[in-house]
Amino acid sequence: MILGLLLVLVYLVYPAAAGVVALLPGRANVGSPPPGFAEITLTANDGVPLQGWYRAPENGAAIILLHGAGGSRATMRGYAEMLARHGFGVLAVDLRGHGQSQGATNRLGWQGTLDVGAAVQFLQSRADVQRIGGLGSSMGGEVLLGAASAYPQIAAIVADGATARSIEEMLALETNRPLVRNFTARVMMTTVQLLSGQQPPKPLLDSMIEADATQFLLIAGGANAREVAYNQLFQATLGDRAALWIAPDAAHTAAFVRHPEEYERRVLDFLQAQLVNLR
Repeated sequence: MILGLLLVLVYLVYPAAAGVVALLPGRANVGSPPPGFAEITLTANDGVPLQGWYRAPENGAAIILLHGAGGSRATMRGYAEMLARHGFGVLAVDLRGHGQSQGATNRLGWQGTLDVGAAVQFLQSRADVQRIGGLGSSMGGEVLLGAASAYPQIAAIVADGATARSIEEMLALETNRPLVRNFTARVMMTTVQLLSGQQPPKPLLDSMIEADATQFLLIAGGANAREVAYNQLFQATLGDRAALWIAPDAAHTAAFVRHPEEYERRVLDFLQAQLVNLR
């Protein structure tokens, strides 16, 4: 009896509860913008208002900056300041249902392509922006990778800590294909789908393959074996279009803090090469 209850808790109740949590509002006060940044409002194609910070570029290139699940542009402040120091324009956006943006929360980022579209549209309307890149942390990285095929205007994408946000994406890793390895994720994601009425988006690998002119820098925390495995798969599939940095001893998205100088060098070298130092 006790064993049966434990199995129900582990394989049904807990993952279903995680699915409910994934839809809980993540809105929060983000504070004042960094120096040189202005508050802006974007509108996605489905009418959802999104809030962000914007700083115009000095080098003609602007970066769409996206946070992780449950976060906001405030959690990306250090990244925004790093990019601005090197002359990049920055559009840091609260994804829908997060920070001060409206819309239904989905901490898997299933509707993120709509938000990326609003950011691209804004940047394309700016005379001071000639090229567009993206940098996303965790869910933000997955949102950018998932939007790559829809928005080839984003010529270079840095994805820090991207893994999987749907069952199809999970099954891309052979080690996840046995049912015992993916059952709880199926319960969680099915709960999200049933409660939200939303469908999982295009798989990350499909989007990256279709975005055949886009260049990628993938960052994985070396202390997170699952994260490393996904990013090795991405890099192996994309070949020369993707560079991979496995940050030593770093947990999920912790490379920015654990290896700040190397993080800055790798990210800026990549963005400079792909967006600024063009022949």
